[in-house]
Amino acid sequence: MGNVIAALLVLGILGALFGLVLSVASKIFEVKKDPREEEILSHLAGANCGGCGFPGCGGCAAAILAGTAPVTACAPAGPENAAAIAKIMGQEAPTGERQVAFVRCNGGANAVKRYEYVGVKDCVSATKVAGGPLECAFGCLGFGSCVNACQFGAMSIGPNGTAVVDPDKCTNCGACMSACPRKLIVSVPANEKKVKVACANKDKGKAAMSVCKSSCIGCGLCQRECKKDAIHVVNGVAVIDYDKCVGCKLCTKVCPRDAILPAATAEEKEKYKAIKKAQAEKARAAAEAAKGE
Repeated sequence: MGNVIAALLVLGILGALFGLVLSVASKIFEVKKDPREEEILSHLAGANCGGCGFPGCGGCAAAILAGTAPVTACAPAGPENAAAIAKIMGQEAPTGERQVAFVRCNGGANAVKRYEYVGVKDCVSATKVAGGPLECAFGCLGFGSCVNACQFGAMSIGPNGTAVVDPDKCTNCGACMSACPRKLIVSVPANEKKVKVACANKDKGKAAMSVCKSSCIGCGLCQRECKKDAIHVVNGVAVIDYDKCVGCKLCTKVCPRDAILPAATAEEKEKYKAIKKAQAEKARAAAEAAKGE
């Protein structure tokens, strides 16, 4: 009995000694955590969506604190929280126009199908079957990979079969962009006055027309009409320079494919044609009068 008691005492003493050693070691080797990290974390969205490119909101907060991510890294948190994070970091509050996601495709029912896909309703899966069911290699497949990736209810499949974004709900977190196998989703200004090119087809002319009724054909009419040099045909498709775009929408009035949104109505196009015709006649008359002098 005495031996048992002695053994228990020895074990107790050793346990207490090891506990003391561990306690001292934890104090010596303790990694001091910057209290600002928790403050930054409190201003993040808390969705752990991964749109920032870091492992959850904790990883994002640590990256911001380390200076490897900007104070605006968490798009869902919004500008107010970004400003609060900037204050914590001793920086100026960020400025700039609010951005939202936009799907560069307006094809859907207008796009020519190669076959009827009956597999898993997922865009990634669909692309693995002979490259996807559409003739257009740049078109939205409409199976909703982006919709499933969005944690804010901002994505849906529109009536024409392509994905659309609700700008009021979109936080521009980037999850939908990562989910799209064809990389059709980009960031654009939330400002409704700014136009958007709803096409990513890099084929030109007849090739683009043969696969979709509403594809950009790279004709360059929009580029020639823009007074602000804000739109150019790049690699066969129109691209907007939002630093220059003033939202005049002249490009939408001359686009023969309605690939630039918001698409002009037939009445608006006819009215604009009449204005252009009158201007041309006036200029011609002035030129003739100048010659007569």
